[in-house]
Amino acid sequence: MSTYTIIDRQDEGSRILADKIRETLNSAGYREDTGVPDTVFVVGGDGTFLYAVHQYLEHLDHVRFYGIHTGTLGFFTDYRESELDAFLAAFLEGDVKESVYPLLQISDGRNLMYGLNEVRVENMTKTQVIDVYINGTFFETFRGTGLLVSTQLGSTAYSRSLGGAVIEEGLDVIQLCEVAGIHHIKYRSLGSPVILHGTAVIELRSGNYEGAVIGADSSVLSLNDTEVLTIRMSDRKVRMLKGRDVSYFRRLQSLF
Repeated sequence: MSTYTIIDRQDEGSRILADKIRETLNSAGYREDTGVPDTVFVVGGDGTFLYAVHQYLEHLDHVRFYGIHTGTLGFFTDYRESELDAFLAAFLEGDVKESVYPLLQISDGRNLMYGLNEVRVENMTKTQVIDVYINGTFFETFRGTGLLVSTQLGSTAYSRSLGGAVIEEGLDVIQLCEVAGIHHIKYRSLGSPVILHGTAVIELRSGNYEGAVIGADSSVLSLNDTEVLTIRMSDRKVRMLKGRDVSYFRRLQSLF
């Protein structure tokens, strides 16, 4: 018997939609299981989808995610709440395709965090000085609030607000962006986003990360006694079910 669970945005409309999905799936012989389900149904927005992924990080080899948006069309979902019948029919009839998306990972040598959209280091208490190495080669010294590395999927999120490029779906790249870089006559970093191959390994070295945090999507962790952060694509991947083919550029038009 196939199993499922539902994660919703916790507003009234999303809860009502979740109840309708539950009723339909139970009637079709599916069993609800919040432990390690076969499919996680996500009801809400892209933020809810990210939350769901982080809830099941340890079970990504088993779990698939299938989302319906209770707002505008999202990047992680193909259906709006008004299309519930079509959303459920595609799943129950097996008319869905699985897409796989990589996770970024950031490590301080002791802790390992994963981001579907982005990972980053930020310091809101003082100017953070970071030597940036790419594939073992020194690239530049950065001074400012921090640095962010995004996936293709995350290029329309925090990265975009920092002036990063919007990257077309399917490209195997990651993007490095500055967070409030300081540039003047005494010292200057590149100041522009850098798009790297997906195999790139980025090291962020600093003699003092006091007051800084590392982040992965909405999760943050304080840094302590750390000199090197390492960022690369993880072997872990997120499996998303798609009920229909929605153009990447149609999504952009609907959101921006």
